[in-house]
Amino acid sequence: MIRSSIVFFLFLFFSFYSHSQTLESLSLLRADTTKRDTTKREMAASVPAGNDQLSAPRNYYNLLRNKSITLKGLFTVHKVNDNYYFEIPDSIMGRDLLVVSRIAQGAAGLRPGFTGYAGDQIGSRIIRFEKGPGHKIFLRRITYEERAGDSTNSMYNAVVRSNLQPLVAAFGIGAYSPNGKGRVIEVTDYLNGDNNILFFDDGARSKMNVGSILRNMCYIKDVNSYPVNLEIRTIKTYNESRADKTFTLELNTSIVLLPKEPMRKRYADKRVGYFSERYTDYDANPQGIKEVTYIKRWRLEPKPEDIEKYKNGELVEPVKPIVYYIDPATPKKWIPYLKQGVEDWQKAFEKAGFKNAIIAQEAPTSAENPQWSLEDSRHSAIVYKPSTQANAAGPVVTDPRSGEILESHINWYHNLMSILRDWYMIQCGPTDPRARKLTFDDALMGQLIRSVASHEVGHTLGLTHNYGASSTVPVEKLRDRVWLEQNGLTPSIMDYARFNYVAQPEDSVTESGLISRIGAYDVWAIEWGYRWYPEAKTPDEEAPILNKWIVEKMENRALWFGSEFTSDDPRTQTEDLGDNAMKSGMYGIKNLQRVMANLMNWTYKPNEGYTNLSQLYDGVTGQFDYYVGHVLSNIGGIYETPKTTDQQGPVFAMVPLTRQMEAMDFLKKHVFTTPHWLLDTAILSRIGESPTQTISKTQGMVLNHLLSPATLSKMVVNEAMYGDKAYPLYAYFTDIDNAIWTELKTSSPVDIYRRNLQRSYIDKLVALAAKTGADYRDVGPILKVKLREIDNNISKALSRTKDPMTTYHLKFIKDKLESAIETIK
Repeated sequence: MIRSSIVFFLFLFFSFYSHSQTLESLSLLRADTTKRDTTKREMAASVPAGNDQLSAPRNYYNLLRNKSITLKGLFTVHKVNDNYYFEIPDSIMGRDLLVVSRIAQGAAGLRPGFTGYAGDQIGSRIIRFEKGPGHKIFLRRITYEERAGDSTNSMYNAVVRSNLQPLVAAFGIGAYSPNGKGRVIEVTDYLNGDNNILFFDDGARSKMNVGSILRNMCYIKDVNSYPVNLEIRTIKTYNESRADKTFTLELNTSIVLLPKEPMRKRYADKRVGYFSERYTDYDANPQGIKEVTYIKRWRLEPKPEDIEKYKNGELVEPVKPIVYYIDPATPKKWIPYLKQGVEDWQKAFEKAGFKNAIIAQEAPTSAENPQWSLEDSRHSAIVYKPSTQANAAGPVVTDPRSGEILESHINWYHNLMSILRDWYMIQCGPTDPRARKLTFDDALMGQLIRSVASHEVGHTLGLTHNYGASSTVPVEKLRDRVWLEQNGLTPSIMDYARFNYVAQPEDSVTESGLISRIGAYDVWAIEWGYRWYPEAKTPDEEAPILNKWIVEKMENRALWFGSEFTSDDPRTQTEDLGDNAMKSGMYGIKNLQRVMANLMNWTYKPNEGYTNLSQLYDGVTGQFDYYVGHVLSNIGGIYETPKTTDQQGPVFAMVPLTRQMEAMDFLKKHVFTTPHWLLDTAILSRIGESPTQTISKTQGMVLNHLLSPATLSKMVVNEAMYGDKAYPLYAYFTDIDNAIWTELKTSSPVDIYRRNLQRSYIDKLVALAAKTGADYRDVGPILKVKLREIDNNISKALSRTKDPMTTYHLKFIKDKLESAIETIK
């Protein structure tokens, strides 16, 4: 009887328990922390693809019990115990949402390259939430790489059918909103796990060596909802993919609602340097496809009440100005200079019709505003990074549909100041007494910071590097104090023409002529990109207006744009100045010689070794190599000037023969003739630098360029196109020979530096002879003749030379030549 009662009791218990479990399975809510994983399938990296459960929705109020914490905003966020729910309104379904992921706190000891710091962006993509069958919501990743006009034409439908965007997660609907206009999903597992939508994208994962996630050491720190964005903070622990260790990061993920109506695009133009978005349009070209490119820029528009004022040429404030917040971690003494670097761009926007368009403010501290965060995607900022890296960078987040810049986080690395000091001492120490010591005064360092800040802000306004700007300035103007104070040393802060190394001490050039600043090109480029055209309703209607304007403006040479990707044009080089590299290089070398004479005094620091001396000496040799490289680019160089069909003249043109021969003379004088001024024994004996390696490095760089297949190919093409206006190959090799073998004519001893140069030259000629084939048919015959000429001249010199080492050297080369000549076919 007792046994039967027990059995009956157990039957009732399990029947009730089973029934209650069935009811409970309909709920997404789990009160305990050991709830089972409801994921039905996983992504490639063994990551939960949302909460794809099959149970039916529950009652809204049963799901979200009284214990829940609710935040209203873009989504209504509910937290019940340790579980998070998003209540997504129907108005957001199908809308484009931008997801931006950043590191909020970096991991100790994890700094691969320039990555791993607080504020670093680790992902950006567009998503949509969409209703699915069976009480599901799907998450879809969206790209805009291929398009076809509007939805009224057949091509549009064909493109859509061939470009189904991928589903990346699925969520079971836990409940419907009481008003029937929203859906509740549980996102706990998705936020607490790992996926390339909310966290690391594949590129950032690879850069930072991020391996598999350790889920038991991850948790959701916080979720906040605002009117147009959602901010998610998570703690993530990963294995490092290339080492047997783990690291922990705090990540911030922003989900931002993109505008329902994208900003009007502005088509990109190669004659004005802007970063751009692009897509393939299958409808723009009736007999093919068209690659459509459009610039990245902020949305600046006049307030409705100011539109008529704007049309009449009055300056007006934009609806939404561009605001940069300065990281509270920034040392206070540098904040005014960073703010100046931002607001120096105001004059450019005034030219486009807007006043107070760009502003810098100090970010509130956590005590002043606990809810404010640098990682919040609504804020643009200059983020100060306590890093050994000497760098700064200005990435942006854009709406790919239109190119609209939504926000930017400029990365400012603390150790940048060390490289600014080195550059300025080496380039301007002879002309600025303040630069003749290891620690600069705050006023000088502040101005260097201001210049770099302006450059980086320029990138975040959409501007690319303009390496061609400095080539529009006559070299002698760089020594003209009055002209420099009015115009600056380059028309563009976006050039890498940092400091004026051409000015000589006797020129008395002031700070405004030594440090680069915003110039005429920058003002023009901002006006071109940001002026508002209410009369044009589409990008196509804007295009002829903008093209006509460019053609007119190009009459002003200072407004010329030279892309950093134009590799063969000597006018578009980094770290160069002036319209003639040979003249500016000559002035630069004079200043480097002055630096060398004072380097030990300028780098002296009591009770320390010679690390600073070694670093600055390397800086001097590196600067010299820059000058030499600028000159080299003229030999075989090709000018490239982008034009449209309604402009006169060629796009591509050979560097004039006189300019190429001037470059060869420079190399003969300053490189092939040993630059003994670099070989200060007092310095070399303190830093352990090899004098022969120092010289061989530069000479080797020159020979590699002069004898490279790329250079020789350009010489051949130029000769074929321009005939006797080009630099003939036979004359080219003769000029190199005459520079390298001067001792054979004078019977003078060949010192160790020249011996190294001559042997290196022969080695490269022999290697080149082995490559001569169909592409270099004229090179083979010329090489064979030249090598024989060298062999004959060595034979004559050997009968006259009396220096034993010179004799050994020449006999060694003669043996090499005799075996190599016969191999040339």
